[in-house]
Amino acid sequence: MSFPKNALNLLFGRPLATSEERAECIGPLAGIPVFGLDALSSAAYGPEAALTLLIPLGLLGVRYILPVSTAIVILLIIVYFSYRQTIEAYPRGGGSYTVASQNLGEGAGLLAASALMIDYILNAAVGISAGVGALISAVPSLQPHILALCLIVLAILTIVNMRGVHDTGAVFMIPTYLFTGTLLIVIAVGGWQTVHAQGHPVPVTPMPAVPPMAAAVSWWLLLKVFSSGCTAMTGVEAVSNGVMAFREPTRKNAKTTLTIIIALLAVLLLGIAWLCRAYAIAATDPGGAGYESVLSMLTRAVMGRGWFYYLTIASVLLVLALSANTSFADFPRLTRAIATDGYMPRIFLLRGRRLLYSWGIYVLVALTAVLLILFGGVTDRLIPLFAIGAFLAFTLSQAGMVMHWKRQGGASLRMAVNGLGATATGITTLVVLVTKFVAGAWITALLVVAMILFMRAVNRHYVRVNKEIDLDRPFAPAAPREPIVVVPIDRWSRISEKALSFALSLSSDIRCVHVQTSDDPDPFCDAWDKDIVAPLQQAGRSIPKLVTLKSPYRYILYPILDYVLGVEKETEACKVCVLIPELVVRHWWEGMLHNRRSDLLKVMLLLRGNRRIIVINIPWYLDEG
Repeated sequence: MSFPKNALNLLFGRPLATSEERAECIGPLAGIPVFGLDALSSAAYGPEAALTLLIPLGLLGVRYILPVSTAIVILLIIVYFSYRQTIEAYPRGGGSYTVASQNLGEGAGLLAASALMIDYILNAAVGISAGVGALISAVPSLQPHILALCLIVLAILTIVNMRGVHDTGAVFMIPTYLFTGTLLIVIAVGGWQTVHAQGHPVPVTPMPAVPPMAAAVSWWLLLKVFSSGCTAMTGVEAVSNGVMAFREPTRKNAKTTLTIIIALLAVLLLGIAWLCRAYAIAATDPGGAGYESVLSMLTRAVMGRGWFYYLTIASVLLVLALSANTSFADFPRLTRAIATDGYMPRIFLLRGRRLLYSWGIYVLVALTAVLLILFGGVTDRLIPLFAIGAFLAFTLSQAGMVMHWKRQGGASLRMAVNGLGATATGITTLVVLVTKFVAGAWITALLVVAMILFMRAVNRHYVRVNKEIDLDRPFAPAAPREPIVVVPIDRWSRISEKALSFALSLSSDIRCVHVQTSDDPDPFCDAWDKDIVAPLQQAGRSIPKLVTLKSPYRYILYPILDYVLGVEKETEACKVCVLIPELVVRHWWEGMLHNRRSDLLKVMLLLRGNRRIIVINIPWYLDEG
């Protein structure tokens, strides 16, 4: 049995004690890859999403990418200052759900929670699919295997993230800094070439021909481009959600991490947009045979197709794929916070062997896999679903902070900053919803509503359960009364002997229930007097009653169930104990060699039973001793 345990430790790391939690905390250096990968990696697919919508404008469309990116960066800076204040006000983690719930009420909190959960799932799917898209750009022959590659990357991410926050940060640090470093070099070299060429640099390798203009410029098109480009802002909230993951001083480390992430993202977005305009790089059709990512074209235009190109593309692939780590880091924390308030199943409160909220990770992985399969792993198909959840959460969080500062009093400047953030992100939310509604945003809107209904249903269940089982008085001892004990027996064996022995210790009213499926002589009934009655009479013990049930249609479980329910109805206050003998094997494959009637009977009794019916397992362990 030691090999699986050792293999588990090797794969996921040794189990961590609760006292080791502080050792798992991280600083800004590791915080950037853990909480900033989503934001930083969006520089790879945000501009491309915008440029894809500009394809019908031909070369004219390329000129619009810089002003659109500038507008996005301005919005990014507004959100940055807003979230700095959120970190200051909520040092134990101030995600949109917490802030909205405490300041705007239950409805706003559930709206923020559902939007964030959907956003995290989409972030994982988009990050992985964009990473595989970068690989396809470098190795086009892999295009038929997009979905398989996406699912492989998801499996690897799951294993890495199950090792815990500290190990995850260490693993992701190299690809994160390699990604930002190579792109900053491309931007620096491309900027130098652009300046020396008076704004018209010559690409090192030929670029694909830009298609001719096929549509006119319109405000509606530019709004759609802006909303697609806003996907570059997803993940900005992650740091404020995970403040408690940082070591002391937590607020300072969290704000430092957020500042570095936002500064790097702003430089990357503006740099990529500027160089795309300078080198006349337009997006290619993501579903077409000659697809190549914008970053791939930009890198080879500036640096050529040498070793640096492949190093850059490799870093883009790694970071895009690993960007789902932001979801792995924050989704379990979010579901845990919601479950604490009774709006999600309490299983999300359980901490795993590496101090993670493991069930949050399991659910995230499952839903991400479903999304990837449904959309074939193509980033462009997932983009319309993206961003609305993030911006809805941004808006609610900032509006909640306005109410927070209003109650504090004397914080008019801070209230103004968060008010500006709420206004800007609220307008952006409407733009994204309207422009992307037909393309798929309606799916996100429906999912948000469905999640709110689900969370309210969960809460109603917990409220009802607590109301029914809570006790506000001391224990009330009642006069002891023997239960009626029902023991289903198929044949006389060591297992049934053990069950009968235990039944005799509970009560003198014992009913041994045996089901006959034919009119042939029954060995158990024939041996009843000799094997059970006679030995008990000699010992002076009470004699169980043999109940024989006829089943002409060969049903076994239903006659037993009906008998137990009938006994319960006949008695007024007496409890009915059903002892279910069962064989417990040592190996999983041995279980396939035996029927599981005992398990089915337990389920049926639990579903059809009531408070006066008690089910007790009587296990017989095979090969014991």
